[in-house]
Amino acid sequence: MNRRVVITGMGLICGSGNSRKEVWANLLSGRSAIGQITKFDTSAFPVKIASEVNGFDPLKFIEKKEVKKMDLFIHYAIAASQEAMDDSGLRINESNATRIGCFIGSGIGGFGVIEREHEKFLKGGPGKISPFFIPAAIVNLAAGQVSIRFGAKGPNSATCTACSSGAHAVGDSFKIIQRGDADAMICGGAEAAITPMGVGGFAAMRALSTRNEEPERSSRPFDADRDGFVIGEGAGVIILEELDSALKRGAKIYAELVGYGMSSDAYHITQPAEEGDGAVRVMTNALEDAGIQPHEVGYINAHGTSTYYNDKIETAAIKRVFGDAAYSIPISSTKSMMGHLLGAAGGVEAGIAAMSIRNQIIPPTANYEKPDPECDLDYVPNTARRADVRYALSNSFGFGGTNASLLMKLYEDGDR
Repeated sequence: MNRRVVITGMGLICGSGNSRKEVWANLLSGRSAIGQITKFDTSAFPVKIASEVNGFDPLKFIEKKEVKKMDLFIHYAIAASQEAMDDSGLRINESNATRIGCFIGSGIGGFGVIEREHEKFLKGGPGKISPFFIPAAIVNLAAGQVSIRFGAKGPNSATCTACSSGAHAVGDSFKIIQRGDADAMICGGAEAAITPMGVGGFAAMRALSTRNEEPERSSRPFDADRDGFVIGEGAGVIILEELDSALKRGAKIYAELVGYGMSSDAYHITQPAEEGDGAVRVMTNALEDAGIQPHEVGYINAHGTSTYYNDKIETAAIKRVFGDAAYSIPISSTKSMMGHLLGAAGGVEAGIAAMSIRNQIIPPTANYEKPDPECDLDYVPNTARRADVRYALSNSFGFGGTNASLLMKLYEDGDR
């Protein structure tokens, strides 16, 4: 029999705030965290807006001499992991270290460090490249640094599956605990791609919103006037634990993770499959993994990027999976307020879905003003909503057609 897995801790950092409480409060209020880019000069760029993390000080978490040895995405991962560990009350010692692992994904990794070191190379040659360049930039060093920080000696890995990275890291961690290879996992995603090449690359694809004059209204998932996503940054890390272990130490429980789906579109490098074939299968797989019926889902945290194709196709896929029930399930995209965190999105949004269950309230989809006939479901427009949420589904879809869905359940005392 598979072991049961619960969420006992959470750390969130994004444009909406530097802690889970701040992020949650700002999302419930419908406050946009999108503004003008301040990290570099955007005068030559068609896109000048993003959802930047503000007021973050890595020195609160990392020794000064170590800060430059890590890209910003690793700083975010460490900070979010520290908050998650503190929140959970989990302590790692000699008796349990080999049973606690770390699995943190990133879609891109250290873009900032890559750009910095390349500039040094162009100006001064290979002798100017930092010896810490590679470990500062590669994707798996978020998980590596976090495991070193806490002494987690169990499974250690990192997903790099574009915008599904964080969700895959959480889902894979769920399966690691479920099958008995660990008792707890520090897992999620981290990203820091608001750089000239990051923004320039997505802009060249025409994937980003160019609503530069009114950034707070630029991310508008499912709205007829949407014109692209808004890039965000940050990290979302959650602590997953085997249920009996969590109960034994008296841990609080946000929610139980009960289903995980994976699928591939096998269709196009950037566009989702027509009629949402991959999205249909990934949601169906999560439901089947949990052993529940579609009508039991009380909330969907949508991938909801604010691009024309994603929103229309995700909507169509939800209709195919949930049938008539699709019209009565509240759906929201928190990317409308915090932007799209790419590889970190799934980690942050898994945390948001868990808090929706724990608090029985659903954050809104901001900027939903002009209904799109092809997007005609209940997107919880503009105002948070109290709701009876027993099961919540969180979707993440990535370039290359890689998809992940996480299904969570309300945990009640005595629910055995």
